[in-house]
Amino acid sequence: MTDNGTCDKEMVVIIGSGPAGWTAAVYAARAELNPLVIEGSFSRTMIPGGQLMFTTEVENYPGFKEGVDGQALMMDMKAQAVRFGTRVLTENVLDVEVQQHPFRLVTTSGSEVFADSVIIATGANARWLGLPNEERLAKSGGGVSACAVCDGALPHFRDKVLAVVGGGDTAMEDALYLTKFAKEVVIVHRRDELRASKIMADRALEAEKIRFEWNKVVTEVQGEDVITGLRLQDTVTGEEKDLAVGGLFVAIGHTPNTVFLEGAISLKENGYIETPVAWRTQTSVPGVFAAGDVMDDFYRQAVTAAGTGCMAALEAERWLAHGEAEA
Repeated sequence: MTDNGTCDKEMVVIIGSGPAGWTAAVYAARAELNPLVIEGSFSRTMIPGGQLMFTTEVENYPGFKEGVDGQALMMDMKAQAVRFGTRVLTENVLDVEVQQHPFRLVTTSGSEVFADSVIIATGANARWLGLPNEERLAKSGGGVSACAVCDGALPHFRDKVLAVVGGGDTAMEDALYLTKFAKEVVIVHRRDELRASKIMADRALEAEKIRFEWNKVVTEVQGEDVITGLRLQDTVTGEEKDLAVGGLFVAIGHTPNTVFLEGAISLKENGYIETPVAWRTQTSVPGVFAAGDVMDDFYRQAVTAAGTGCMAALEAERWLAHGEAEA
């Protein structure tokens, strides 16, 4: 608060720092909105730079014919945003109040940030099995991934036996996609029937390169520098066996980083931010926008996240220009 009882406020605050957040910052900064990015601090739910910070090679982001390291890509995006005047706060947002203007954000240090508009780009985290070697090999690029579309075409997965864990539509889609490159795809599912829709289940069941390990859970991911196999346990008999694989794709869902938003804006049943109008980033609260995986439960790609970051910044700029926020 200032001495006269008013509060210093930002024109636009961007929460999150993945492809969506940094793209929004670039556009907002070039529009002279002087954006503040609250990039997050390292925790199990928030990662500055988003999920690409755990991706060693990105081959499907436009403009990099030889591919690009995920961390390098995010650092370059951040540097580009800062170059145009973006300011960065390395904290997490614990609470938001959006019932009146200016919006009020509370960070982990107890600081209050006031803003005329807010862009939420906090992303979503892949759900993992929770096995020690799984996390290590995922971070090192050792053959464990949560995104078949992102990584499945990489050379070290080609012509190998690949495992997919899961029983829903995402798992079936991942497995079918991987048949383009793999020698064989093994779907590991804890039950004896699939949760996937009938059409997706039928496609997977009929695919020549796909076979199923029913009633199985992964209890160990094997390998030092790269994955070499899985230890499977039968959920009915308790028996264990080893499965030699050259890659593991975990497809058991994602969790959007929206806990701090509950009660503030409308969320879908699955926790993702609801954007009522198709092809728009406006949320249920005028002046609050959402971009990237936190509002996208369908594509979840870096390039689509960046696209919605652009959209959110343009919508925020136009919303501010109309004078709807209080002076």
